[in-house]
Amino acid sequence: MPKLQVITLGCSKNTVDTEHLLYQVQDRYELVPEGEGGPVDVLLINTCGFIGDAKEESVNTILEAAKRKTEGQVGRLLVFGCLSQRYPQELPGLIPEVDGWFGAREQEPLIRALGCEPKPVEGRYLTGPAKPYAYLKISEGCDRRCSYCAIPFIRGAHRSVPMEKLVQEARSLAQRGVKELIIIAQDTTYYGLDLYGKRCLAQLLQRLSEVEGIEWLRIHYSYPASFPEDVLDQMASNPKVCRYMDIPLQHVADEVLQKMHRGVDGAWTRELIRRMREKVPGVALRTTLIVGHPGETEAHFRELVDFVKEARFQRMGAFTYSEEEGTYGEQHFKDSIRPSVKQKRLQELMEVQRGISLAYNKSRLGTVERVLVDGFSDDMLICRSEFESPEVDGEILVPIQALIRGGRSPQSFVGEFLTVRITGADEYDLQAEVI
Repeated sequence: MPKLQVITLGCSKNTVDTEHLLYQVQDRYELVPEGEGGPVDVLLINTCGFIGDAKEESVNTILEAAKRKTEGQVGRLLVFGCLSQRYPQELPGLIPEVDGWFGAREQEPLIRALGCEPKPVEGRYLTGPAKPYAYLKISEGCDRRCSYCAIPFIRGAHRSVPMEKLVQEARSLAQRGVKELIIIAQDTTYYGLDLYGKRCLAQLLQRLSEVEGIEWLRIHYSYPASFPEDVLDQMASNPKVCRYMDIPLQHVADEVLQKMHRGVDGAWTRELIRRMREKVPGVALRTTLIVGHPGETEAHFRELVDFVKEARFQRMGAFTYSEEEGTYGEQHFKDSIRPSVKQKRLQELMEVQRGISLAYNKSRLGTVERVLVDGFSDDMLICRSEFESPEVDGEILVPIQALIRGGRSPQSFVGEFLTVRITGADEYDLQAEVI
């Protein structure tokens, strides 16, 4: 069988796209894991085109693959995903070594270019080392029009995946040992509006929680405007729904939020956080913020810093504003804030958050928590509680030596739940012992 390898760049949504694609073509090819060297007959690159750094990484990866092709290590080189969706006219002339370019919405043409016919039933070929969690993409595209964001014209309009298909996919993942589903989309709170005429994330959570073998459900990428509060009811009452919410807020100053086209103001944002913590005691909130948006004054930034101190998010990421061609912001605003000012604001904001994260982690010392074992390294099991999401949050490290009895291997613990007591904390990771 010819050898096929995929390099996946960007977010977890791209990972799911790759896994759906590989399911369609796995019968025709020997699938070579990403990162494994040696010649391949076909190399696919799933690109990201969201912001400048991601675009640069995608282009560099394609150029490296083109060099491998000229050296005889790659037969056909095909590129798909967000970058080629965004620049379909420009890229072919710039990198002629690529044999085919396919956009993020062109999976069927890509499947046929690989010599296969699309299967009537969708499935997943799980990539990478065996993990007890998987991402479940519940919709594609976005109807929001945030002024800084290129996603709507890359991924198109919002399209929900029918609930029955998602439940079926969850069952299939559970049968392969997946214990945790991480719910993702461009905007998870919008789920169901196009298919069912209402927001149905809460109903979907209930259906997924009934799948045998699935123990945790975690929500990412929620949008604050018109937030469906029945989701909080599920989180408070359904033991399988993690008390964890990823809700990118971006800013809190009214003038900045208005320019961002976020559809909320600072008062709404503060009240939403209050209701989340009131309805779901102990909930861990993760957010992302943007500093240096056009029009952000020093006063706006000070309000943002005060907001972070007040809200005390358990998890937070922040980015400097990146002007993206084709967006409303690029067409209507001048990116006039100096890069040095943006970077200074970013550093100050993250320094505030480091103190908050450390205080939160220290507050958990002595608590007893249920954790899921994701893997192992050296003499430690790498675990997480319901308050940590994989790949973006910290880890809970548990010494292996005290657990290995009767010749049991560290690998055998992966996918198992343990009850631990938190014994140590820094600003990112925790240490624990099994009880």
